[in-house]
Amino acid sequence: MVFWIASLIGLAIAYLFGSTPTGYLAGRVLKGIDIREHGSKSTGATNVLRTLGKWPALVVLLVDVLKGVGAIVFARWFYAWFYTLPSVTPPTALDLQTCIPWAVCLAGLAALLGHSRSIWLNFTGGKSAATGLGVLLAMSWPVGLGAATAFGVVLAIFRIVSLSSILAALTAIALVCGLEQPLPYRLLVIAGGIYVIMRHRANIQRLLAGTEPRLGPQPRMESQI
Repeated sequence: MVFWIASLIGLAIAYLFGSTPTGYLAGRVLKGIDIREHGSKSTGATNVLRTLGKWPALVVLLVDVLKGVGAIVFARWFYAWFYTLPSVTPPTALDLQTCIPWAVCLAGLAALLGHSRSIWLNFTGGKSAATGLGVLLAMSWPVGLGAATAFGVVLAIFRIVSLSSILAALTAIALVCGLEQPLPYRLLVIAGGIYVIMRHRANIQRLLAGTEPRLGPQPRMESQI
């Protein structure tokens, strides 16, 4: 019982990592506004770019990535520490080497959910792409680096953040399935990638209609990271 209660606490902490409302806080601190009432009404870095400017957006992007990194680093540390406690009796089938990949999987999903459904913002938020990148980099840096490269290349060519995020998610799924990775990592990336893509449903509709705004001197920019 103690093992499962501690596991739930660990997941809650990973969720809280992701739920830190970076973009919202930037709007409040820098302009005294609720960023959810401006632009695309998202707390993501792209809406921060449109509403607050380049440098605040860069800081929000970096912190959102670090939220994902922090959730994974915490999960690995927590379970390694937890298994050293003499009072802990985990299930027989869950030795430490088996447990940590599953803990990473669940913590990553909790962080993604926290970013897009923050408890501090009445369960609203961004689209989890930046936090997802942090999860990938901390979980498996080759997969994270491949996804980041895909994002950067697509963004440089098309200047559409939503398209870049979607193709980065698909790249991560392809890489994690093609490389030698534990099953929990594959499940995390597949589920997380699909979740990020689903969060871009409105953007996909605009992409198909040819109306999705691009980065640069545009009157509107609806996508967010």
